[in-house]
Amino acid sequence: MKEIKNVLICGMGAVGSIYADKIQNYSPNNLKILVDKNRLDRYIKNPTVFNGKELSCSYVLPDCNEFKADLIIIATKYDGLTESIQNIKNFVYENTVILSLLNGVTSEQIIAQEYGWDKVLLSYFIGHSAMREGRFITHDGIGKIVFGDKNTDKTNEIRIKEFFDKVNIDYEIPKDIEHALWLKFMLNVSTNQPSAILRMTFGQMNANKKFLNLSKKLMQEVQIIAKAEGIKNTDNMIDEAMISLSKMLPEGKTSMYQDILAHRKTEVEIFAGTVIKLAKKHNIDVPYNKFMYDMFEIIHENIDLESTQILNSEDSLLKA
Repeated sequence: MKEIKNVLICGMGAVGSIYADKIQNYSPNNLKILVDKNRLDRYIKNPTVFNGKELSCSYVLPDCNEFKADLIIIATKYDGLTESIQNIKNFVYENTVILSLLNGVTSEQIIAQEYGWDKVLLSYFIGHSAMREGRFITHDGIGKIVFGDKNTDKTNEIRIKEFFDKVNIDYEIPKDIEHALWLKFMLNVSTNQPSAILRMTFGQMNANKKFLNLSKKLMQEVQIIAKAEGIKNTDNMIDEAMISLSKMLPEGKTSMYQDILAHRKTEVEIFAGTVIKLAKKHNIDVPYNKFMYDMFEIIHENIDLESTQILNSEDSLLKA
């Protein structure tokens, strides 16, 4: 069984930075961060600052042929997944394992279409949200990677476990990884979306009965679809999701809420967008997620308008 040593991280955002910091502290010579030319220049001049410390990592461009990764962690936003799949190509070899820490329930399938299920584990990050302001990221250390192999051969699962034990990365290997992945999806759909629209922290969500009722309506739509998709033990999923929500850091903000505050496009496509597509497949009505999707289309249009106004203003200043 091939030991995991060389690690490639694709995505140095709020989640990617957590694991870049841990692996960098354990074995800096075996960690590479995959970037494009624009990000390379930016990271060298202004490195990411994680919990008050600059992350001085070793960066590689997609055309590098001198590094093969035993483990690749993809921690980009969903809109960067297609590019990431192409950019990691030079770093994949026969013993590579790929973990996707993206939200949603579709990224692993997309990656496996290119590299095969023998290289892809089901996985996600869960815990307190990392807070990001520009290049400054803070995290309280509460979080873990949940992962598992949908194949009967658990060799890669064991390899990841042994590596995480060495690096001191918190993890969980559930008995039913597909159920666990959909449970996280349910939590995301029911909190990320409404919290971003209503601009509520986890503490405000948990203290508001009407919000929790709305959250449960969104959960119910996911629950019905999960059952139609063949996910086991769906009856208790809502109770499980509510328990997870109650344990979130009160002052924490969901990733979509942070996107709204930063005037960034959100990941609504992997939440309400996925729910709507699967609902159509199974002829299921999902009015609450359809409403969420419509609301974010309005929000995104405003973001586009603001961006255009800023560009026009800057152009006017240059011409003045």
